[in-house]
Amino acid sequence: MQVGFIGLGVMGRPMALRLATAGTPLVVWNRTPQRAEPLRAAGAEVAADPGEVFARAEVVLLMLADEAAVDAVLGRGTPGLAARVAGRTVVHMGTASPEYSRALEADVRAAGGRYVEAPVSGSRVPAEDGHLVAMLAGQPAAVEAVRPLLAPMCREAFACGPVPGALLMKLAVNIFLITQVTGLTEAFHFAERQGLDRRLFLDVLDAGPMASAVSRMKAPKLRERDFAVQAAALDVLKNNRLIAEAARKAGLASPLLDVCHTLFEETVARGHGGEDMVAVLRAIEARTAGAP
Repeated sequence: MQVGFIGLGVMGRPMALRLATAGTPLVVWNRTPQRAEPLRAAGAEVAADPGEVFARAEVVLLMLADEAAVDAVLGRGTPGLAARVAGRTVVHMGTASPEYSRALEADVRAAGGRYVEAPVSGSRVPAEDGHLVAMLAGQPAAVEAVRPLLAPMCREAFACGPVPGALLMKLAVNIFLITQVTGLTEAFHFAERQGLDRRLFLDVLDAGPMASAVSRMKAPKLRERDFAVQAAALDVLKNNRLIAEAARKAGLASPLLDVCHTLFEETVARGHGGEDMVAVLRAIEARTAGAP
């Protein structure tokens, strides 16, 4: 079965490479053509435009930056939508609002296609290693048909019921991720400014019950002030906004997330949106310095 993959960004390219190297017959497209060259070298075919991907693939995976990009690729709101999705399965792997995904499913199904929501938990390194965790939602038959295709990219895949169950699950998981990394960063800042040995602090942390896969990935980046992107601060801010909006609509309090939201807004406003999420350290340092 020919599989399509559209969106070869920080996450999408390593995910697509996992599929290609596993032998999945793959046709890919990216708005910036140069990003598709490693896929070509890995044996994937590179389409000239999104329409060619849909014409050649039975299942198309989308890993795009935002809702506008998804709509543009699908031709949503135009007669082109039916031409692209009829008889095909659209797998939306990016993060969007639950309301958007619910409406997108309705449009895809009305146009004769199938729709699976499949956001993933993990950043660039787990994507490279095939250790992402997928959350799937949609009609059961469509979900079960898609699940085996995700195996080269994902360590686990969990069915989360109907749309938008998978996105709500992803947002819940991200509350823990965002607050955990922000807490680790604040703790590192405290230890450093108190004159403690940074490496010793991180060794103590790693030996204790607070150690985790996330802390072991982010601690070296903090120690070395390595802000090369694994999960961009701008994307974290986007996720934070989606969670906050979902919480407000449900009448839920999100006090820790709200603090993180402000800190990531400050990080992005200072020009660090393209850096890794540990760049929230810059906002904390600016507050310590009393910077406006």
